[in-house]
Amino acid sequence: MPDIAFVKPALPRAGALVLPVAEDAALTGLGKQADEATGGAIARGLDAAKFKGRKGQSATLWAPGAGFTKVVAVGLGKAADLAATGAEAAGGAIAAAIAQEREATIAAEGLAPGLAASLALGLRLRAYRFDRYRTTEKEEDKPKLERVAVAASDVAKAKAAFAPMQAVADGVFLTRDLVSEPPNVLTPAECAERCKALTRLGVEVEILGPKEMKKHGFGALLGVAQGSANEPRMVVMKWSGAPKGKKGKPLAFIGKGVTFDTGGISIKPAAGMEDMKWDMAGAGTVIGLMAALAGRKARADVVGIVGLVENMPSGTAQRPGDVVTTASGQTVEVINTDAEGRLVLADVIHYCIEKHDPRFMVDLATLTGAIIIALGHEHAGLFSNDDTLAQRIEAAGKAVGEAAWRMPLGEAYDKQLKSDIADMKNVGGRPGGAITAAQFIQRFVQGKPWAHLDIAGTAWATKDQPTVPKGATAYGVRMLDRLVADHYEG
Repeated sequence: MPDIAFVKPALPRAGALVLPVAEDAALTGLGKQADEATGGAIARGLDAAKFKGRKGQSATLWAPGAGFTKVVAVGLGKAADLAATGAEAAGGAIAAAIAQEREATIAAEGLAPGLAASLALGLRLRAYRFDRYRTTEKEEDKPKLERVAVAASDVAKAKAAFAPMQAVADGVFLTRDLVSEPPNVLTPAECAERCKALTRLGVEVEILGPKEMKKHGFGALLGVAQGSANEPRMVVMKWSGAPKGKKGKPLAFIGKGVTFDTGGISIKPAAGMEDMKWDMAGAGTVIGLMAALAGRKARADVVGIVGLVENMPSGTAQRPGDVVTTASGQTVEVINTDAEGRLVLADVIHYCIEKHDPRFMVDLATLTGAIIIALGHEHAGLFSNDDTLAQRIEAAGKAVGEAAWRMPLGEAYDKQLKSDIADMKNVGGRPGGAITAAQFIQRFVQGKPWAHLDIAGTAWATKDQPTVPKGATAYGVRMLDRLVADHYEG
């Protein structure tokens, strides 16, 4: 990960020079100085490349002179339309273009300080790489970028704007790391242990094991876990940042953490099952979110709770047809053991309400393949019993480029969960599968303001995106941090 520093504008003597350029705009500032220093080579080269500064457009000029290794021009689109997400996307494009350089200078003095900070954030997010287990990679294939200087019009303001962004990026990277880990490494116990690192940021961390969860009546979560040799955990993370005199009910974020999901006795097909290491992405997001909030010292009281289990087939595994009693006392007929995430959430949500009485709850889960059929990989599914909360989540997601689409809830869908022998079934059939899964969860929220984000289609990227390299996306960390920042800080 490169070091990023904000500096006063000055032509570099080595490395790459990066020029963010608005559509149809002339070179100014460092760009103009560099062009003059190279005898007009930069302007001629960009003209020959038909570079117009359009959004998403880029051009690279090699060895133009004046000591630069290369000059990279990145289009910003129309200056009047440039917003934070556009600046971040440009930063991501820059990261990809200069990955093989040791150092680079970005001529961002033409941008407002906040946009210069957003550009740096985009670069940092795209530069992420999970390479913990690479041992034979060729040197020429490794990224080499070590230092990036961002020339800003107001260095102090750009640094101030970037500081909280950097804390949020750290939370994003924590989530990406957790979701990327192989399942033989990131067991429920190991994931819980890693949560302890949040204590250095001031987060209170409590870990509950099988004995404590049995005491609380977690029949649904423990039922999922009973087929695995790896015991389950539940982790409670508390950040107390609200100013004195403005303390109240905490905000609650809850994550499904199935560290590997075979489907249990209702076993999944072999093809693609390796992807089920990221069935704990909801929990990963909650952990990263707590790191982000604490890292930037959010002025809010927040509790994050994750239920961590492994869903395995064995002689002790839960069977289709079993009936389990949840912590709420409601009973569930388990029709499909691969519909396990909602069982985990049922107990964790009840615990959250009973112990913390939150102002609202947002749960995140890679819950259903049905949401991918409905929305593809472009939107998460958003379900809620509270219009204000839902609208705020949608707006926060739009502001940071993490889209969510609100889906319906209703009595007709709820009837699909009717069981002949218990209070409910854990599946409602193929029609509206993502909706009936949300209806199941809603039965445990006790009327509290609640939202459910089904992130099955957005938790993992199969190709590079502007600020997200292929792999774990950490979808939801930035969205929910923005939700807190915009509406719930004292």
